[in-house]
Amino acid sequence: MYDPDTKVAVTAVQQAAQLCEAVRQQQQSPAYEKSDASPVTVADFGSQAIICRALSDRFPTDAIIAEEDAAMLRQPQNHDRALAVTQQVQQIFPEATPQTVIDWIDRGSSAIAPRYWTLDPIDGTKGYIRGDQYAIALALIEEGRVQLGILACPALPQTPDQPHGKKGVLFIAKRGQGCRMSPLQGNPSHRISVNFTRRDLCSIESVESAHSDRQAQLQLAQTLGITHPPLQLDSQAKYGAVARGEADYYVRIPLPGSSLRRENIWDHAAGAIVVEEAGGCVTDLDGKSLDFSVGAKLIRNNGIIASNGAIHQRILTAIAQC
Repeated sequence: MYDPDTKVAVTAVQQAAQLCEAVRQQQQSPAYEKSDASPVTVADFGSQAIICRALSDRFPTDAIIAEEDAAMLRQPQNHDRALAVTQQVQQIFPEATPQTVIDWIDRGSSAIAPRYWTLDPIDGTKGYIRGDQYAIALALIEEGRVQLGILACPALPQTPDQPHGKKGVLFIAKRGQGCRMSPLQGNPSHRISVNFTRRDLCSIESVESAHSDRQAQLQLAQTLGITHPPLQLDSQAKYGAVARGEADYYVRIPLPGSSLRRENIWDHAAGAIVVEEAGGCVTDLDGKSLDFSVGAKLIRNNGIIASNGAIHQRILTAIAQC
């Protein structure tokens, strides 16, 4: 169904998800604090190592821009952490050593290029730590536009209306070829589409209140006539929920006083194409397409709107009036 290059990327994401779930089930993922005070775990590092290793083998000249780097693991006092990451990676690649794992992780420190991959090895690390939703998000960008997005959501129910049923979902979207969803580690896949027909609109938001202006979101919902509370999910699983029709829109509105803050590319690239290829629309708050051509931040865009497309202009108009 997929070309050999896509299969390489999909397999790498599936292997990374396997590692993440193994670490979580073993309860061996203490959180360490990065320089920006955000958490990182053994699973974040292991996931990045596996995917960067696979991409480097298949596409040796491609740039990779990922969230993590191995600076912490290179410090002598953190040798035990590096060893813990290596032991997890060895379950997939037995030949791994602490040094090769560190080198694989740091393949994700490339500069922007006409063609590059962007990776969030665990999007929603706080959700991962607390046992909730998270995603492994990988995207291929060419000339500033996402061409391929792979989104693995190991804790997402396979059937939306059966929240306690089987979990683990894989979304794969290719530009111009639609979006398909399958069980995370298996088949069959099927094409998905956004929901155009729901009468009572449903929104979705991050669990973390600091990610968006909740007061502005509430005002938007009132303008759109929404009376019930939004769904809440960690990570780019929210994009998957919009793509498969669980929710009609997701917005990310900068908090007051943070108007200059810009989003990380790895937090949105895979999810954006998943929604677009499912028939939806993704822009910033001004209606501009997301521009992935300028670096690790979406510096030319202000906020995010991902919708089923049918209500996109209504959302833009309502936000402009707020």
